[in-house]
Amino acid sequence: MTVTPHTPLMPLADALHNLLTQIEPLDGSESVATFDADGRVLAEDLVSALQVPAFDNSSMDGYAVRCADLCEPGKVLAVTQRIAAGQTGHALQAGQAARIFTGAPVPLGSDAIVMQEQTENLTEVSAFGTGTPDSPVPHVRFLTTPEPGQWIRRSGEDIHRGDIALQRGQKLGPAELGLAASLGLAHVSVMRRPKVALFSTGDELVMPGDVAPQDMSPGAIYNSNRFFLRSLLHRFGCEVSDLGIVPDRREATVAALKTAADHHDLILTSGGVSVGEEDHIKPAVQSLGQLQLWQIAMKPGKPFAYGQVHRQTEAGVTHFIGLPGNPVSSYMTFLLLVRPMLLKLQGVVKSDPPCLRVAAHFDWPQADKRREFLRVKRNERGGLDLFGNQGSGVLTSVVWADGVVDKPAGQTISQGQMVDFWPFSEWLA
Repeated sequence: MTVTPHTPLMPLADALHNLLTQIEPLDGSESVATFDADGRVLAEDLVSALQVPAFDNSSMDGYAVRCADLCEPGKVLAVTQRIAAGQTGHALQAGQAARIFTGAPVPLGSDAIVMQEQTENLTEVSAFGTGTPDSPVPHVRFLTTPEPGQWIRRSGEDIHRGDIALQRGQKLGPAELGLAASLGLAHVSVMRRPKVALFSTGDELVMPGDVAPQDMSPGAIYNSNRFFLRSLLHRFGCEVSDLGIVPDRREATVAALKTAADHHDLILTSGGVSVGEEDHIKPAVQSLGQLQLWQIAMKPGKPFAYGQVHRQTEAGVTHFIGLPGNPVSSYMTFLLLVRPMLLKLQGVVKSDPPCLRVAAHFDWPQADKRREFLRVKRNERGGLDLFGNQGSGVLTSVVWADGVVDKPAGQTISQGQMVDFWPFSEWLA
């Protein structure tokens, strides 16, 4: 595809659709300890082999009773047993109550739990005996009339045996890991991690620590993109090979691509995807595979490259994505395009974050022909404040913001207008 000044801009939704139609989930899975599975994606359904809870149990510290014995407040019952979590009591007879603690099995014959705050202990003893002078039977007055089933957690009310507790393609977080553990699973089968080769292009790039700020050459800049892209890749479950900075020479770019294509699922670069004389990504990728250059109708962003590089030492191809060099453009195109691609590679079924409707506490009178993503922050009044400089090179706008307003092409924003807000926290989850 030849890019000219007259090439029409591609809507972002079309670009994402075109990208994802060329992506299939990776082959292969591995078994990992449930302790180590945070952030991984399930490779198979988790089917429960047991009931959760496994037995009827108390959700309160209090007394197990028979509702028929407590038809009105003020009734007094003998407390004939004490049941702690991990213990099993015996059947409750008429006129009896059982001291019970949270998580303990509910004894047979009991149909309700009365919390201890709704009782009055009439016998200050710790032993439970048979009524001899040395071991009196404790008695408790009940200040309420219980309802059948109150404060009882029924067996299987969370999960029934045979239920699919977690589905294939679900990303595992703390709650999901706890649920897997409640099913007795010490290990889970997860999709393998995408292997990503990361490098930057540009003779102007310098790594922090290599040159002190006061010694930087004219035109040189520190390579910030490499840091946040590597962090984002790790955030989305990738194994990253950092290949550093590639000089702005075609032969160096071809060599880097050849090395990266072998044993990786994706090559990700930033910079070098426009049409200048020093942008060597396009001819280098085309010499080793195929490349599409898209001019996307989004701001910040626009230049985006997708292609495939043939592997030299094994069959198959490696996906290639070239992001724009400006840091905010690179950051946003990663979230909007690379993130869903990585999730699809891992077989994630649901990847769209929720969009919120929030009031804009600013004016934006410019109606750009591109879809814009304005960096904003929620304020104490529940609305959105706008960062003053929306330039694509102003990375402080991303640090300051907690999300973006998704402004459609050709529209303006007025103070108080409800707008679409995408929190960064949802994208990065």
